[in-house]
Amino acid sequence: MTILFVVLVFAVTVSKAQENPVTLDFNNAKNASETLKKYVKVLQNAGKAQVTTATLVFNNAKTASETLKKYVKALQNGNADGVAALMSKDAMVYGLGGGLDSLNATQHKAYWTNSFANYNHNISNDLYLPIKVENNWNEGEWLLTWGVNTLTNIKTGKVTPVPYHIASLVVDDKITAMHYYLDYISLLTKQGYKLTPPAE
Repeated sequence: MTILFVVLVFAVTVSKAQENPVTLDFNNAKNASETLKKYVKVLQNAGKAQVTTATLVFNNAKTASETLKKYVKALQNGNADGVAALMSKDAMVYGLGGGLDSLNATQHKAYWTNSFANYNHNISNDLYLPIKVENNWNEGEWLLTWGVNTLTNIKTGKVTPVPYHIASLVVDDKITAMHYYLDYISLLTKQGYKLTPPAE
């Protein structure tokens, strides 16, 4: 209302300066008022922070859980095609590339194809937690999973347990994004690599 008042005062002042008649009754008066009210409301709402919400109960919670359980089962069975079938065509996977920052769907399948050719995978202690996030940078329906992937080298028989945490974004029963969190230092040392601290 303050802005409308200022506009009207300005209009009256200009009209007097030009010695033209001024009227408050004209065809678009109502529309002009509504437009300014909307403008003021937008300014008011702009200062209000959106409330971020996260809930464990939502319509697709069960479906998201089943999708990730199928993914983990495909890993255990050494089924690269089964893994690929659960990914959307534009899916991105982070934290799994063996040095690469990210993997697209094709690279992701190739990664597991190579892994299955060299290791047997045994998944244990797996847990699943669906969560829906709204009004935040990571908005969407996520499935968080934890477990231990015990790798057995097919050639040497060496066994390496790999604890993991994966956060997956699920849309229309397909995985569109995956973020792997692994203890890489522990994994490397278990495989015989030595860590050399920087020289002082």
